[in-house]
Amino acid sequence: MIKTPQAYAIPAEKSRGTFRIFVLGESAAMGDPDPAYGFSRYLEVMLRERFLSMKFEVVNTGSVAINSHVLLPIAKGLANQRPDLFIIYSGNNEVVGPYGPGTALTSSGMSLPVIRTSIFVRSTRIGQLLTKVGTQKREWGGMEMFLDKQVPARSPLMKRVYENFESNLRDTIAIARSSGARVIVATIATNLKDCAPFASLHREDFGQDALRSWSALVQQGSDLENGRSYAEALKTYLSAAKIDDQYAELEFRIARCLWMLGDYGAAREHFLRARDLDTLRFRADSKINDINRSVASSSAGAELVDADEIFAKESPNGIVGSELVYEHVHMTPEGNYLLARAMFLQIASKLARDGDVRPDVPSEVECEQLLAFTSHDRLRITREMLQRLQQPPFTNQLNHSDQVLRLTIKAGASDESPDETVAEYQWAIRKKPDDRILHYNFGLFLFDYNRAAAAAQLRMSRPWDGFPVFAPDGTPIE
Repeated sequence: MIKTPQAYAIPAEKSRGTFRIFVLGESAAMGDPDPAYGFSRYLEVMLRERFLSMKFEVVNTGSVAINSHVLLPIAKGLANQRPDLFIIYSGNNEVVGPYGPGTALTSSGMSLPVIRTSIFVRSTRIGQLLTKVGTQKREWGGMEMFLDKQVPARSPLMKRVYENFESNLRDTIAIARSSGARVIVATIATNLKDCAPFASLHREDFGQDALRSWSALVQQGSDLENGRSYAEALKTYLSAAKIDDQYAELEFRIARCLWMLGDYGAAREHFLRARDLDTLRFRADSKINDINRSVASSSAGAELVDADEIFAKESPNGIVGSELVYEHVHMTPEGNYLLARAMFLQIASKLARDGDVRPDVPSEVECEQLLAFTSHDRLRITREMLQRLQQPPFTNQLNHSDQVLRLTIKAGASDESPDETVAEYQWAIRKKPDDRILHYNFGLFLFDYNRAAAAAQLRMSRPWDGFPVFAPDGTPIE
């Protein structure tokens, strides 16, 4: 049902002098919308270019729609592959992912022992056969599949979500440490300022009279806000919050007014609360990040990279927005570079300085040249993100038109010439001839200009002999 994970391969025998890194996580860790430019790719380039006498393997095992229940068995398998470091960037899908209370993927509401037993059974061929026989086939429908799976912050189910996440994270760290590897746990950076809640619910005891009063105040506040009377709008919204302060969208409205009035500290608190009250829980909330911090600090051998804090410091007025995160959780190139730089500094601080080492951190421009992140690719990804925003649940967001306008302007930028794109890919490939991802994206680009050259590049992108590779039109490449 889920989109196919990214294919990867590592040598069966780890060569001497190789530093092997495994990245664990969901789609944000994977690098969605294009893993070719995820933070793990920036990190690989940084390490390669600064520790010249070492060899690095950065293997990204991130996948769409999974969560900590799935990461634990993945870590168990990877622990047998002589890792030197695990990076865990996880927490967005604890409610909507497998076995979560807001999932559309599996059954939910199970205890942790039952969940782990279910995952084990599904990992066997007999279990897969029984699941296939007893389950109607469903197609992946993206985030729209979860529209009827709202879970309020006050739900008693959230207690189990947090307990399960903490248990899974601790056990994943323990498995990773048992292999002798270092472990870096990161907090999750989410879009606060430019991502309105996907859905909101009133408190349970909300009567009709209260609803009418609340709705009238919110409409009055909205009219004032649209007229740029932000101080008056704020007063009206706060009056509505006295009737019901559990409605996520109202918190977002309050935060926007505070932002416009220049009270950024208070605005941040209300943006955070808007995210945490969002009943379609596609973003890691404050509690999830608190668990990431506490587990990292209390687990022997684990280290913390506080991406949430790092992104806030690099964002206008300390509030993360679309500059670093496209929509809700997927990072822009600037965000991926920022996270990779933080990881690089953490890793480099404990690497031996023997041999040829350059002390500076590679710039974003240098990394993107080596990744062949061309103007063509940047525009392609922007247009893909714009297309995603045309689908629910994004279309239900309060600030949907602002999001669309922002990306529409970027998507209208002029593309570079095909000759420039070809030259940039050829330069990067000369620097790293065995980079299959460079060959793959170059092949996709060439498809509209030179089918034979495109096929040659796609053949070189295979992670292993015999792996099926397809052209953009679905034609298999022999």
